[in-house]
Amino acid sequence: MNEILKYFPHLSEEQQRQYAALYDLYSDWNSKINVISRKDIDNLYEHHILHSLAIAKFIGFKAGTNILDFGTGGGFPGIPLAIMFPEVNFKLIDGTGKKIKVATEIAKAIGLKNVVAEHLRGEDEREKYDFIVSRAVMQLSEMIRLMRKNISHTQHNALPNGFITLKGGDLTEETKPYKNIANVLPLSEWFEEDWFKGKNIIYIPC
Repeated sequence: MNEILKYFPHLSEEQQRQYAALYDLYSDWNSKINVISRKDIDNLYEHHILHSLAIAKFIGFKAGTNILDFGTGGGFPGIPLAIMFPEVNFKLIDGTGKKIKVATEIAKAIGLKNVVAEHLRGEDEREKYDFIVSRAVMQLSEMIRLMRKNISHTQHNALPNGFITLKGGDLTEETKPYKNIANVLPLSEWFEEDWFKGKNIIYIPC
């Protein structure tokens, strides 16, 4: 929790309670269904929760915004973001039913009212969203080809609707088709821990 409070010191007591509960919940579920590498569970707050919350450093979503977490796995980045933005609506989808079960049960356990998780492939999603968020699910071009249909044309936020994804490594080739519109920002701008070096947030408006 100290890692979260270091960068987000103004959390409510309820938000602090929800974030604090995540370690035991994910540890328990991870022993049954492997949603996080077993050797990485001790780094849950830095490698998964804080990583997800880089999106909250990039943009403060307005109340009523609709977000799709595409390929959420066990709930990242959707669950940490849903705690941070309780008045924003999140839908979490993944093609693996067991992982969606984990995300559903964890959201329920901490009392999140703004999250719906569904076992669903991206091509079968029909609703419209202001933003689609993800953590390194697939190549950008493939994700945008698949999910552009789900971006709403109605704007609610300071930034135009689009894709916000978390990725590491050299993104030169991957972002080349979007070089005039892609914004690539290193997470080391916000977080000082070594693990964040070489990791980025990519925003592509649609």
